Order: sequence, then C-alpha cells, then structure tokens
Amino acid sequence: MSIAKTADVLFKPFEGGGLKLANRVVMAPMTRAFSPNGIPGPDVAGYYRRRAENGVGLIITEGTVINHPAAAASPNVPHFYGEEALAGWQKVVNEVHEAGGKIAPQIWHTGTARQRETFPESNADPIGPSGLNLSGKQVSEPLTKQEIRELVQAYAQSAADAKRLGFDAVEIHGAHGYLIDQFFWEVTNKRTDEYGGDLVGRTRFAVEVIEAIRAAVGPDFPIIFRYSQWKDGHYNAKLAATPEELERFLAPLSAAGVNIFHASTRRFWEPEFEGSELNLAGWTRKLTGKPTITVGSVGLNSEFTSLFASGQGGETTGIEQLVERLERGEFDLVAVGRALLTDPAWAAKIRDGRLDELQPFTKEDLSKLS
Repeated sequence: MSIAKTADVLFKPFEGGGLKLANRVVMAPMTRAFSPNGIPGPDVAGYYRRRAENGVGLIITEGTVINHPAAAASPNVPHFYGEEALAGWQKVVNEVHEAGGKIAPQIWHTGTARQRETFPESNADPIGPSGLNLSGKQVSEPLTKQEIRELVQAYAQSAADAKRLGFDAVEIHGAHGYLIDQFFWEVTNKRTDEYGGDLVGRTRFAVEVIEAIRAAVGPDFPIIFRYSQWKDGHYNAKLAATPEELERFLAPLSAAGVNIFHASTRRFWEPEFEGSELNLAGWTRKLTGKPTITVGSVGLNSEFTSLFASGQGGETTGIEQLVERLERGEFDLVAVGRALLTDPAWAAKIRDGRLDELQPFTKEDLSKLS
C-alpha cells in the first residue's frame, strides 16, 4: 500500500468542538520572533498563507502575547493587542481564508520566563503565581488578586479580538511552564489562597480565564486549550502521575468551556501511564469526551515510513502507528511542528505521496524560515 493511501485518514474531514476542518492536519504553534516590536508584517501573513495553500486543515499561530507589560519574553514575539498589531493579524486572517484555510491565534503570557535584561528599556518584572521561576528561584513578588483579575480580563479581551478579526477559534497557551502552567505546577505555585493548594485548586486561574473567554466570545466560538505535563528544561515533570489525577485536573477545565484539548508531548508515540498504550491526547479524550490534538515529533524526517525511534528495545514506528491510532479514535487531530516550519508544503506532499520532495528539518533552516 502506498504511503499516500496509508495516510488517507489524515486527510478526512473533521467536525467537532465547534470546528469544521477539511482534514486532520494541524500546524502546531511555534515561536518565530519575526515580528519586530510585536507587529506582524506582510511576511507573517505570507508565511501562514503558504501553509494554508498547501493543505493544512487548521493553523494555530505562534504564541501571541496578551495585553500585559510583562507578557513577552522577546521583543519580536507578536502582540495580540494594539491597533497596529491587530491590523497585522487581520491581514493574516484574510490571507489564510483567501487560501481556503482556517486559523486560530494562540494567546499567551510567558510569566516568569521573561528576563529583565531582554527588555532594558522596560521596568516590567516577570510575574508568576508565587513569583518563582521553573527552578524555584524567587524572581518577583507573588501576584495579587487584583493583578490576577486584570490578567483574566486581558486574556478575555484577546479572545474577543480574535473573534472580531474573523479567526476560526482561539487557543489558550496553558503549557510548557509559562504563566498558566505556573499556576498548575506545585513547584511554581506555593499559594495558600483559592489559586493554590491541591491540583484542582491550582486550576482555578485557568478556569477563570476560560470562563471569561467563553463569556467574551459567546457559546459557539471554539476554545482550544493547550497543556503539557513537561516544562521547559524539566522534561520529566508531571502534573498528574495517574489517570485518576489527570481526570481531576481536566474536569474543571472541561466544565469551564474548553471545546478541544491540545495535549503537548515531546514524542506522540510514548504512553503516558503504565499499563496502557494511550498517549496524553488519548487519555484526555477518554477522560473528557472532548476532541483532542496530539503532537510530538511528527514528520521530522523525509523517510516517513521510519520517522520515529521509540527508544524502547530499538523499535521503530512510522506513519502506520500514527494512522492506526487516529483511525481507532485515540485522538482526532494531529499537530505538525518543525516539519511544517521547514517545509510549507509538507501536508500536500504527504497527501500526494511526494515523499522524495520533503525537506528535512535542520536547525540551520531556522534563520531563513519562509
């Protein structure tokens, strides 16, 4: 059987979570820092258009920061506030829709990942629930409740602007050790008020963000929530050590109004818990009943039939395992990251069986992404 035939399931239409997509391929959000002073220009619109023209079902943009003085960790990460930045995003939406694609912005606050020396002209300090960075070092004062309320409203305003500009959904970045995830993780959240405590208590900030966004965008606009167990530099971190803990963690987020969960892992084929082959997206779908997006090292090699080394007993796994899991409903959508950074036509080439034309990902390519 040809790879194009094997991969057919990736290109079947999807309907769920308030979205109707032409296929199951999602462009994962990937920070590029190609928006000087936070303003996305025509090159950014062209970048996303090329992925839409080449068959990506849903584009999730790079992280875009909400309207808060300490939201960004780089001066060139795009803003999702202010007249000039939002005008730039309007052009992005228009280009993607003109090419037949669909798109959601990922809205983001980096929390204590912000480094003061990166913004010498700014007096905005990094922020976090307890003012702790991912190593547990105190870098700022804990957030006050008033500051938390203001952050919640900043997320809601960004989501409202996304809907107004014509985006098809919005994704909340709740992963990888950034602000929302810093509330989730016991290492960075030592609060003893209603925003801290046990695992469920530590979801309260995220729940308030989701509820405020739902109120701002109405009942039908799709909300995607991205979360992870791992944190930047802490790849073995776990919010939930068992399926039971994961269920307790996800339940309040789901009830608050999430339509689709984006479960971020570093390798999609790795089981999340002992005793089951399900990955994090699979467990999330099983426990919440909501559609899920899987992600993690999809498509990093032009030899697509032997893309992935599991690291367990020397086994290799390729498109067959991804397709099999998708067909049996372990997850609904597949996010592709670095492969789509390097090759805007990755989805079309996989769809058409043009594997010899795939551009392999290399770090050297990152400086000339198109």
